[in-house]
Amino acid sequence: MMRSTLTLILAAVVALGQANKIPPGDWPMYTHDLAATRFSPLTQINAGNVSKLQEAWSLRLQPQGYRFGSAGGVSELTPIVVNGIMYISAETRVLALDPATGKEIWSYELTQGKASTRGVAYWPGDRQNPPRIIFTAEQNLIALNATTGKIDPGFGREGIVDMVVPYNGVPTIARNVVMVGASTGEPVLGAPGNTRAYDARTGGKLWEFQSVPRPGELGHDTWLNDGWKDRSGVNTWGWYETVDEARGIAFLPFGGPSTNYYGGDRPGANLFGNSVVAVDMNTGKYKWHVQTVHHDLWDSDLPPAPGLVDITVNGKRIPAAVQVGKTGWMFILDRTTGKPVFGVEERPVPKGDVPGEWYSPTQPFPLKPPALARVSMKKEDLVQPEDTSPEHAQACQALWDKYGGFYNEGPFSPFLMRGNGPTPRVSIQFPGGSGGASWGGFATDTKTGVVYIQTHDLPLAGWMESTADNNKKKQKGIVLAYDRGPGIPFTAPYKDANGKTTNLPCFQPPWARLTAVNTNTGEIVWQVPLGINEALPAAKQHTGNSGSGGPALTASGLLFIGCTFDHRFRAFDAKTGRELWATDVQKNANAVPISYQAKNGKQYVAITATDTLRVFALP
Repeated sequence: MMRSTLTLILAAVVALGQANKIPPGDWPMYTHDLAATRFSPLTQINAGNVSKLQEAWSLRLQPQGYRFGSAGGVSELTPIVVNGIMYISAETRVLALDPATGKEIWSYELTQGKASTRGVAYWPGDRQNPPRIIFTAEQNLIALNATTGKIDPGFGREGIVDMVVPYNGVPTIARNVVMVGASTGEPVLGAPGNTRAYDARTGGKLWEFQSVPRPGELGHDTWLNDGWKDRSGVNTWGWYETVDEARGIAFLPFGGPSTNYYGGDRPGANLFGNSVVAVDMNTGKYKWHVQTVHHDLWDSDLPPAPGLVDITVNGKRIPAAVQVGKTGWMFILDRTTGKPVFGVEERPVPKGDVPGEWYSPTQPFPLKPPALARVSMKKEDLVQPEDTSPEHAQACQALWDKYGGFYNEGPFSPFLMRGNGPTPRVSIQFPGGSGGASWGGFATDTKTGVVYIQTHDLPLAGWMESTADNNKKKQKGIVLAYDRGPGIPFTAPYKDANGKTTNLPCFQPPWARLTAVNTNTGEIVWQVPLGINEALPAAKQHTGNSGSGGPALTASGLLFIGCTFDHRFRAFDAKTGRELWATDVQKNANAVPISYQAKNGKQYVAITATDTLRVFALP
């Protein structure tokens, strides 16, 4: 009887996997699939011909001069392609396009508000409801008929659900469950950052996960002195969640509590801040969590949801969830239990001197792999003349000496008080709040267990100071006692061969990396600088160049990525890290690319460069 039941369960899981199998030419969701592999099975474009890629078509997403409302004034759009049709968002419009030509099939114009500049989601429909395009527009969740582009009145109230708390990411749809995060901003107090789920058929609310535990809930004891009350932040502001559909588990990546650099009003470890939380996909019921930062004082969010991959460790097959974040560390977890596969060690970390602040005595350090971004700074790490130029290195040394050195005692070094002297005492954080692994996440080869990720080392330097004189952060009658003061750019002027001056980092390159990690072993397979700095002489340009976004991988062994401020879109050999192709897309490509096949049989690769969608194919 037991074997018969098990056989039926396994058969159901297999049948479910087959039913949800993605056609090879489609890219039906932001991350390609619910495991966030960003892996396309297409092979038409390969290492032998990728150098011949040419732009097939492009589409300006808004009129000249229109400023996008997302981070940095750019669109971070990742299109989706389903059944031979491309769907995109473009601020005030949602479009269906012919993916071979860019020709418009239909367009929906919002009467108010703006659609997420990150993209849209697709729901295949059922017997009672047509396929839908579901997207967010500030606090509204909107459903369109995927065939006509018209509002679908069967969803919510005439096609619209009021989420109350806005979300600027892309809904994650698993079966009939639509999951959204929360874009709460970073006020002292404010709306909760709870993740919510809605019924794809009716728009009815299914569940809401309480990100800051209330009295009687798990984790409430990690918020001391009533620091949990009306606490903002602790939100899945990143663009998506991931789902183990067969097991019915959704994975929620939460950012840190507000505010970012002062936590004296919220003593304690502050769950579920900076945590990946596993919940029941259908009910939102808690299953397990792993906190990657205790009592965040560094803005070390978890922007991307974990990638899901089955790995083999010492002959044992393990369903893994691989989590990265701004700290630059990678956590490889058993996704059924949350147990670290290669171990995580609580280690003592430096304590700061801000009066009344609560400092966690330890922080979690994964034993494998090593940090994928710079996590410390010493005087000997200053840029050298051979890295850039003697003049630039000298200017960086002068910056260091001006402040009597920059305080850093390794990972999780806090910002210290400014001090009372004429020269501020400056602390430096590596990576800073915009560094490490940001929202772009990574791509996964599910056959080999190798993941590919971009990180950058952008630091943050400054100090903590009293706010008593200027009432900083005053909201709802709340005035925080201390806050981070003005930042100090850790850069110095560099003059190129044409006499043009630009500011370059004062720490040794590489300043950004593309890394391959074997999650079966926790070892780095290869690591290369990602991006160039054209101000430098040709022989010194491969420094790495900061940006945001993430890669896409194809079955032909090609890794496509933008993610740099040098305006390039690149293809790498996934086995070796060798750059095979690059093209200038004129603006920063801070988005995740996709690869798909149109009805004409051709394979395409697409990426958004600030305000323009650019699509490439072989001649």
